[in-house]
Amino acid sequence: MKLGSAIAMPNALRLALGTFTRVPVPAPTTINRVIGGQAMALAPFIAVVLAMVCGVPLLAWQTQIPHALVATLCIGILAWITRGLHLDGLADVADGLGSNKPPAQALEIAKKSDIGPFGVLALVFGLLIQIFALTASLDRGNGYLAFIAAVFVSRIALTWGCIQGWPAARTDGLGSVVAQTLPILVPIIWTAPALIGSYFIFGVLGMASVTAGIISALILFSICKKRFGGVTGDVFGAAIETAMTATLLVLVLAN
Repeated sequence: MKLGSAIAMPNALRLALGTFTRVPVPAPTTINRVIGGQAMALAPFIAVVLAMVCGVPLLAWQTQIPHALVATLCIGILAWITRGLHLDGLADVADGLGSNKPPAQALEIAKKSDIGPFGVLALVFGLLIQIFALTASLDRGNGYLAFIAAVFVSRIALTWGCIQGWPAARTDGLGSVVAQTLPILVPIIWTAPALIGSYFIFGVLGMASVTAGIISALILFSICKKRFGGVTGDVFGAAIETAMTATLLVLVLAN
């Protein structure tokens, strides 16, 4: 029996779980921009749960298991449970931006399912940085909390991409459903506890890591708006991976 089949589940939660995880939930009975925005607002909460589960191997940091192996396993589990969609978005956006084509052509390149050289480079370097940064945090005893923080911040960054100012680049796809659907109060409400919590756990540099993650995503949104004409589902995925990478990098300094 699918999760939620025996009880009523709001369409926004169904859309959020179906979009951000591979958890087998019933499809939403209705999808519109209101529900799409609500689903995006739920992303940080879902991210915390995912990170707590996927990061369990990091709790074995005092064992003889190589830390790099544990870090790789956690990044791999997260990619599996999210169906690799965010990594796919990162690769597609990298190919589109790296093409140096006019906006319409660059957007078409990003839409293609195949991965070009820029996409490969983005995936390789992005994953390597995440793994090595998480390994460094694990070496210092804060790997589990750093992982949770980075995944949390990456989905907060997503909500910043759903406010006014970032239009959809296409009339179809996820971007057209969720672009400009959230009031700015939503990402602020998520960002505030992230900043406060990171300060108490990691200190001032913890707050810097949250800021770095969100700013890196905002820069990407700005670049994509200029190059593609707005945001897409791939852009949101790329922003999640970019924010997670930036957060982990700064957290290395905080440990």
